[in-house]
Amino acid sequence: MTAPLILAVPSKGRLQQNAEAFFARSDLELVKPRGARDYRGTILGFDGVEVAYLSAAEITAQLGQGAVHLGVTGEDLVREMIPQSDQRVVLITGLGFGFANVVVAVPQAWIDVRSMADLDDVATAFRLKHERKMRLATKYANLTRGFFAEHGVVDYRIVESTGATEGAPAAGTAELIVDITTTGATLAANGLKVIDDGVILRSQANLVAARAASWDSAQREAARLLLDRIAAQKRASAFCEVRTRFAGLSDALLATARERFGVASPFGGPTSSGMLTLHCPPEHVHALANFLRERGAEAVSVAALDYVYTRDNPLYGRLAAELDRRG
Repeated sequence: MTAPLILAVPSKGRLQQNAEAFFARSDLELVKPRGARDYRGTILGFDGVEVAYLSAAEITAQLGQGAVHLGVTGEDLVREMIPQSDQRVVLITGLGFGFANVVVAVPQAWIDVRSMADLDDVATAFRLKHERKMRLATKYANLTRGFFAEHGVVDYRIVESTGATEGAPAAGTAELIVDITTTGATLAANGLKVIDDGVILRSQANLVAARAASWDSAQREAARLLLDRIAAQKRASAFCEVRTRFAGLSDALLATARERFGVASPFGGPTSSGMLTLHCPPEHVHALANFLRERGAEAVSVAALDYVYTRDNPLYGRLAAELDRRG
């Protein structure tokens, strides 16, 4: 019997809810046939896929080892936990949730420290004055080392952060921190500020593929079908369907609509009866409707799209190209 493709998703909390909602929008309903407490599941009506419920850190580790094929996890964890991550995993697509930034934050009292260059100067002065390097608290040691090296900052040492990292300077266990933040409110509440050029990584939840997983033909086909649905939903969310019919339709008018409103005509130009179907970005539908009526349309209908399937499958195309490059 062919081994299934394994899809790892977060096992609890908001990340699990968001992941399940993401797949549900593509008609990929994650279910646990043996009950809510089980850590294995399936996709309803979709063969060849087993769902594994793990923590985000476990998902990242399993992807790095090739023990799962696909996983939902944050880019911050991928970059931190998997050395040379681009050689070991493929970030297929961002999922639109789990947004957070990994940042360098210093005490607000350091009014002269606005950039990494300023921090470098302060770090050197600190070492000369105190005969020790500044302490930096973080759970992102690898990302920190790489970023600080890029900026030529060397007079610091990393101290392990076992609790709330943002509290380390106030507790006297570190002079500055590297941490993850969404709004910056928690940092500000702890008397910290983000350095202007101190954003190490802008992260979000990603659908990630493991290069080292066993990608046989059946597993590739399961991935193709799964990614086909996701791509169709993603494409649909970028457009509304606009339909109209009037005698004044022409190639010139259609070219103007493309240029001004970013529309596509997936089924070609006007039919013999004058009917035209356009796909238009949602933010431009009202302007497009006005444009068409000003040129003779009596009625313009606008509808939401559920899925738009095209011959190409860009998500699977990216995955297949990366896997073939590995081989």
